[in-house]
Amino acid sequence: MIDFYTWITPNGLKISIALEEFGLPYKTHTIDITRGDQFSAGYLAINPGSKIPAIVDHETGITLAESGAILLYLAEKTGRFLPRDGAARHHTIEWLMWQMGGFGPTLGHAHYFLTYNEGRAPFAEALFREDTIRLYETLDARLKGREHLAGDYSIADMAVWPWVSRFARHKIDLSDFPNVRRWYLQLAARPQVKRGYEVPHFTGPVPLPGL
Repeated sequence: MIDFYTWITPNGLKISIALEEFGLPYKTHTIDITRGDQFSAGYLAINPGSKIPAIVDHETGITLAESGAILLYLAEKTGRFLPRDGAARHHTIEWLMWQMGGFGPTLGHAHYFLTYNEGRAPFAEALFREDTIRLYETLDARLKGREHLAGDYSIADMAVWPWVSRFARHKIDLSDFPNVRRWYLQLAARPQVKRGYEVPHFTGPVPLPGL
């Protein structure tokens, strides 16, 4: 059994979707970051970094934070969604790191400036709007002629998809990025993705772009 500590953010959704895809038994613990649950003594004992998500795997005794590290751990634990060797393994890790190092952080700033604080910092809005478009262009180019980011469906796709699901907050029209749109809708139709999207609680159906 895995204890899973999370909230309704893209980083949390990465792991809930992955746990559903891997078919691993887990128990969800809601860490409401809007109320400061991440700073409670109990949670800090699990993750001193006070961020979500985190897991405690009672089968192996491993406690782990950081969504990218958790995805790699779950893939290696199960032997699924991460090639064992060769170029495909390295490319999967490459695109996982692309999400961790650029796509996620930039889109997190886009949420803050373009949606939650629109009009308050024009320079920052312009900066993150332009960089958001650049990253979507990068993703669209990568998916041209490819069904998934790195060969077969993998933890790289699981990492990137939840961030794209916030496209409205990025002020992005997915019709401008047809390869991303096709890939996004393909994954959105997966039952595991739909179930994972509702963890730790239902906030609404998976967002779908207009036709």
